[in-house]
Amino acid sequence: MKGMATVTIFVLGLLSAGAAGAQITVQEAWARATPPGAKIAAGYLTVRNAGAADKLLSASSPAAERVETHMTMREGDISRMREVKGYEVPARGTLELKPGGPHLMLVNIKAPLKEGTAVPLTLRFEKAGEIKTVLQVRPLVAGEQHSH
Repeated sequence: MKGMATVTIFVLGLLSAGAAGAQITVQEAWARATPPGAKIAAGYLTVRNAGAADKLLSASSPAAERVETHMTMREGDISRMREVKGYEVPARGTLELKPGGPHLMLVNIKAPLKEGTAVPLTLRFEKAGEIKTVLQVRPLVAGEQHSH
């Protein structure tokens, strides 16, 4: 009977670990198209959390050499972008990565991002583990570029 109890506890542990990942959903993932020769692109998305607090630790994409977590900070009249060590995702809350705020920076993109395409993205959370999504590429608005 002791062996059966161990198996039951193990299975319940697996189910609860799987449930943690199910608590996190990613919506509205997108990036702007990039002009020819661009080496960076920005990714935006909304993370909804139906469970306990979590943390987005990192991201990766086959479309870029690396993906960094960045924050836009105002210093007087100037906005500066700084790399940060992930983002807190509040319990039963939302994390919004958006222009002018926290965002993902795709560094050394392998090819320009073209409107209408999709960029694969893997997000790594402290508790939920890996979640795969895609960034839908939207048009680059005239005069608008995301640079450092």
